[in-house]
Amino acid sequence: MMSDDVFHQSSVAGDYPTTAAAHPSRTDFFTRDVVNQAIAAIPTLGVQQAAEYLASMNVPPEVAIRTLVYRGK
Repeated sequence: MMSDDVFHQSSVAGDYPTTAAAHPSRTDFFTRDVVNQAIAAIPTLGVQQAAEYLASMNVPPEVAIRTLVYRGK
């Protein structure tokens, strides 16, 4: 039963596209604004709190990682 619970939980957690072509470039204005706010807050609050903010605002994990790791590029 444990494996069924884990499978169900992982499939419900978020079905985000995995290919680069599936990610539209800056068409989700809400996510763009949230990401920009997180980037602006990094010098003041730090990376950990910026990551927590992105997670609480339901930013897809791969977008949050790109934001925090490659923020200057």
